Amino acid sequence: MRNYNLIAIISLVLFSVGCGNGKNSEELFFSFDNSKVKEQYQPQETVNLDVKNIKNKKIDSIVYYINDKKSETKKGTTHFKFNLSHQKLGYQNIKALVYYEGNNQEISTRIELVSNTDPKILKYKIVATYPHDTLSFTEGFEFYKDTLYESTGSPDNGIGYLRKYDLKTGLVYKQVNLDKKYFGEGITILNDKVYQLTWQSNVGFIYNSKTFAKEKEFPFDKKIEGWGMTNDGMNLYQSDGTEKIWKMNPTTQKMTDCINVYTSSGKVKSINELEYIDGKIYCNVWQKDVILIVNSASGAVEGIVNFADIRKLVTNKKAEVLNGIAYNPKSKSIFITGKNWNKTFEIKIVE
Repeated sequence: MRNYNLIAIISLVLFSVGCGNGKNSEELFFSFDNSKVKEQYQPQETVNLDVKNIKNKKIDSIVYYINDKKSETKKGTTHFKFNLSHQKLGYQNIKALVYYEGNNQEISTRIELVSNTDPKILKYKIVATYPHDTLSFTEGFEFYKDTLYESTGSPDNGIGYLRKYDLKTGLVYKQVNLDKKYFGEGITILNDKVYQLTWQSNVGFIYNSKTFAKEKEFPFDKKIEGWGMTNDGMNLYQSDGTEKIWKMNPTTQKMTDCINVYTSSGKVKSINELEYIDGKIYCNVWQKDVILIVNSASGAVEGIVNFADIRKLVTNKKAEVLNGIAYNPKSKSIFITGKNWNKTFEIKIVE
């Protein structure tokens, strides 16, 4: 279903599209016929590719690759069909190695696979409101064993910290400050260990959740920024400020996979704070008063909640963007806050 509100809210997200050109050599004998290729496809569609034989060379065979993985070898034909149903959302790099007259030439093109899911526009009701420290530049927000944990950044040469405290009173149970050289980012807690990211230092920390003793400092497995973090009880998930959400092995801290967050319009950039709830990943979008509900397997946006009205209830003049999602499985409530907000809101999301 498409309606005005859906289109208006989806327009909040940024997307880009593109279709690559054939790879040139000193003399181009072959190329993909991009006039027959769309820039964007959906998972139920098939890509039909034709190779143009510009110089009428005698072709022996063509080997096709999708994202550098060999797909099929064709003899006696320059036409290829590729089913997209099992591919990740995002860009698909298509390559062909054409063997001809004792030589070979490589050509390539690119398409973008977007979601075929229309997100539901969801509403919410406020269950309760609690105080929030206005000095907290919130980056990570999570409940663990009925206790609220928070990680903060350190703008204006301040000091970021990891803290656990009482939601209702704000009483701090324990806090550890970060070295000034680190800008604290997302956190998640798994098996009594707190995992904390830093923004641009390319390192993360692991703490004992009870004592906050630092157990390990680990380098990022990829050259990416650290933004949001969550877990599904087995794996960790990390955002990096793009459309990507990386899956991480909690034991080795190695990236094992990733998904790309997409609507039917294109990729959603600036995915930030994350929370895993009942098989879905709830995502803040930086600088937007929305939370996206994302399929954790495909990356497709399945729901959108607009919090523009709740933002108006924040009275601290120095308050910045919405950036905090914590789920309490006992109450089945979601708690949201933001950078330097004076309030935390307990909410229930409804159809």
